[in-house]
Amino acid sequence: MKIKLIKNGMIVFPERSEPLQGDIYLDGEKIKRIELKGDKSKKPAAKATFKKDEVIDATGMLVLPGLIDMHVHLREPGREDTETIATGTQAAAAGGFTAVACMPNTSPPLDNQESVLFVKQRASGCKARVYPIGAVSRGRAGKEMADIGEMVQTGAVAVTDDGSPVHDAGMMRRALEYAGMFGIAVISHAEDMSLSGKGVMNEGYESTRLGMHGIPPFSEEVCIARDIILCKYIGTPLHIAHVSTKGSVELIRQAKAEGVNVTAEATPHHFTLTDAEIGKEFSTNLKMNPPLRTQEDVDAIIEGLKDGTIDAIASDHAPHAPEEKEVEFDQAPNGIIGLETSLGLVATCLVKPGHLTWNEVARKMSAAPAKILRTPGGDLRAGAIADITIVNPKAAWTVKVDKFYSKSRNSPYDGWKLQGKVKYTILGGEISFEG
Repeated sequence: MKIKLIKNGMIVFPERSEPLQGDIYLDGEKIKRIELKGDKSKKPAAKATFKKDEVIDATGMLVLPGLIDMHVHLREPGREDTETIATGTQAAAAGGFTAVACMPNTSPPLDNQESVLFVKQRASGCKARVYPIGAVSRGRAGKEMADIGEMVQTGAVAVTDDGSPVHDAGMMRRALEYAGMFGIAVISHAEDMSLSGKGVMNEGYESTRLGMHGIPPFSEEVCIARDIILCKYIGTPLHIAHVSTKGSVELIRQAKAEGVNVTAEATPHHFTLTDAEIGKEFSTNLKMNPPLRTQEDVDAIIEGLKDGTIDAIASDHAPHAPEEKEVEFDQAPNGIIGLETSLGLVATCLVKPGHLTWNEVARKMSAAPAKILRTPGGDLRAGAIADITIVNPKAAWTVKVDKFYSKSRNSPYDGWKLQGKVKYTILGGEISFEG
């Protein structure tokens, strides 16, 4: 059933400073009209009569443009035992996301026209839109350029070798030059593997105390500096994925001040957790790449989100099977799931303490990803697609991973008490999730 009216909600326009109460009228897959309470500049439309199930009463709730997660791993093709496009998009809808961009480190990788087409076909009819991101290099091996042009023509919205960096600076240069011809961004997984070595956690006091190999912060920062220099010369949009260090934030801040065409994202785990958590239980759900850093880094990430240095928030949803994670810490794969906890963590750890407003959340979780990837969505206006997320900001809930829609359970937030929960996710005018 198509929704035709969302009434009495607090509408969160990304371009404004605070929510405004009003009604949103929908017409099929598009927003037809928005009427704000007390706005006498526009003549109210003639009252229409709708059926009960065509109307959502959003009294006391926030109405945001549909959330867009620009960094997820859907594992299909190749690891359908941990996630599929169907289950991943169901988890996305439960988390308030109407669209996700999926990374190319599948098996086989998304490095050609056929693989991108496969994802688009599998995503048809799912609970969220899926925008494939193609690989920079064939097989993500860093040896030979992938078919970027053909992938873009088929629907790829950006390119990256995420999961690993583009090691060769010359290839990164060519990727930026080639991607620029098609108007897409190159996403940088910033890491110098010669510096990361056998590291399994952040290099510092905690890694020394625990006797584990560390990944130094400058492994990330060296690569960001390189890619910013290349971007400054070539001009193609450069997006830095999962920023994790204080030095990285400062590099991006300086680049933006110089007018370099760079954007950046941060993940919830990098602004809610530190490496000090690892020594408490040695949970492999605290192992990710980039690794959890120090409180000083967490504070810098939050400051970067506040001052606009970091444009977007993305989950880096990375499902793994239980048997893969139930091993010794240094043997476990990197990554955690995040689609179903992102909004609650943002509401609890950024909005509630006053670091971000809900309008800023709409920018970082919807408008900015849409702008960086050049996809539909990210705004609320007449004529825009009717992708909408309705949130109860006061709803308290406890994370229970065994209730998640994702196929995997590798989350460090199980049992956390959060505030702010998705009530409805609306995709193209239809409810894709109701909480």
